[in-house]
Amino acid sequence: MAKVEWRPWLLVGAFSLVLFLITASTYSSLGVVLPNMIRDEHWSWTEGGLGFTLLGMATGASSFVPAFLIRKLGVRPTLFCGTAVMATGFVCLGVTHGPLVYFAGTTLCGIGYQMMALIPGTYVLAAAFPHRGLPFGLYFASASAGGVLGPVMALSAMHVFHDLWRNFWITQAALMVVTGAICILLVGSPLWLAKRAGQTDQDVAKEVAAKRRSASIYRTPSDWTTRQAIRTPQFYVLLAAYFGHLFVGITISSFSVAHLTQRGVSLEVAGVMLGIESLMGAAGRAIGGALGDFLDPRWLLLFALLALTVGSLSLSVAHSYLTMITYAVGSGLGFGLTALAVTLLLLNYYGRTHNLEIFSLTCLIGAVSALGPVIGGFIRDGVGGFTLAFQMCAVVIGLIFVAALFMRPPRRVHAEIPADGPVQFAERPA
Repeated sequence: MAKVEWRPWLLVGAFSLVLFLITASTYSSLGVVLPNMIRDEHWSWTEGGLGFTLLGMATGASSFVPAFLIRKLGVRPTLFCGTAVMATGFVCLGVTHGPLVYFAGTTLCGIGYQMMALIPGTYVLAAAFPHRGLPFGLYFASASAGGVLGPVMALSAMHVFHDLWRNFWITQAALMVVTGAICILLVGSPLWLAKRAGQTDQDVAKEVAAKRRSASIYRTPSDWTTRQAIRTPQFYVLLAAYFGHLFVGITISSFSVAHLTQRGVSLEVAGVMLGIESLMGAAGRAIGGALGDFLDPRWLLLFALLALTVGSLSLSVAHSYLTMITYAVGSGLGFGLTALAVTLLLLNYYGRTHNLEIFSLTCLIGAVSALGPVIGGFIRDGVGGFTLAFQMCAVVIGLIFVAALFMRPPRRVHAEIPADGPVQFAERPA
């Protein structure tokens, strides 16, 4: 029986805990606590909503910050800085008496989210595991679990604090410090991480060299630089898929309850459907992770995009339990699996060495996807309903599905782009 190494799986647990708590404490909790903040501070709903928008935009726009820090300082200092930024953001939310400090708090939380969560997590786990499907599936599932349990945790905490939301945010700051410290301690020294990454790269290279041409999962035999990767059409298909799932997911989260209630569905049932969608996202990521080392992630991506298209179309016309369940299951599975499949495909197509920059470049599109609710609201104001908005989402994802259907692994033309050794972070797309 093969020996199971405990340290990489401890890292999965540590980074999953951070991602779970950071998701539950930001995106999931802010919507629960925000009405109390608006009431007590006499803000407008426009001011309150702008803070949520800044949170999303800061998360996407700051994706290069942790990549830069990891290359320059290492993983531990990056996590330390991220913990400090996130805790400071929560403190700002806890002490705010005006919208400017509130805006600063949500912006800092968005930046801290990237510095503590996806980018350092995927970087370390990709270095620790030659077979990444299951660990990545569990890691991404923790974010979905945070989305499901975050509102429950926030409501429970607010009950304990007798609706004193300032105490809630200060408590979140303390939790971030503790979980950040645990992750920093477990991540290992730069020497251990470099040694582990080298062993992982050797194991992957041996497997690639030993596999027959008929192997079901494609993995690149040599690492691509960032500049080489962005010159392939496959990168832009994966970038579009990542953008599309965020764009549709944020739009559905923002307006699905309002849309269903407008179509005669009770508020309770509409809320339950949103909960089912989140649960399916978590389940889809865990199951997809288990399959990711046996089934080419391209098939997972195609299934995810198709499910997201069907879910969006079903939501646009939902009124019966059948159409609502179809929406909740389809959009939940589609949203959850797309991010996992794109992450695995980036590693399989372009290798691990420069994945930090390639994945960071992909995450940058998250800032643009925050426009989804703005466009959806504009359509609602113009035509009086959200049906057209969700049908637009289905068309967008459908077009990306067609592109992914014809996508094949990238093939490097050596004469076209010289091998230029390890990429420097200063390298930017031309």
